[in-house]
Amino acid sequence: MRLLRAMDAGSLDCLDQRGEWLVAKKLFPDGTEVTPFYVRAIRSGPFVFVSGTTSLDSKGRVQGKNAAEQTMVTMRKIESALKSAGCRLSDLTQMTIYVTDIRDMAAVTKALSKSLKRAVVTSTLVAVSALAVPGLVVEIECMGVVER
Repeated sequence: MRLLRAMDAGSLDCLDQRGEWLVAKKLFPDGTEVTPFYVRAIRSGPFVFVSGTTSLDSKGRVQGKNAAEQTMVTMRKIESALKSAGCRLSDLTQMTIYVTDIRDMAAVTKALSKSLKRAVVTSTLVAVSALAVPGLVVEIECMGVVER
């Protein structure tokens, strides 16, 4: 059994069954979170996890008129979240991309190529019927690993 203990507003410790503290989780909000259980990114040891990220601005408005534009805005937000956690786009290891229209795959892929430059990641593209807010057509979640 593991117990979690809040260290401060931005981190958690994890206690294992022997009473030893494991790797702490550091939280990296970006100000667009709408529920208390959601945060943009978490770093735990060398791992950085970025929540599903969209092109919504801080007021909940969709930024970008099409899949390519929304992908570029989303990747800028992801890059900022990674940076706050001590990670770069080149440290990404995995991405899951959700699109509302599979025909946008080429536009999304081209936009990702611009953002990622030469970074290589494992990735999955999934077509979904809708995203959280009308007008959103792309959402991306990812994970990175950084050296300690």
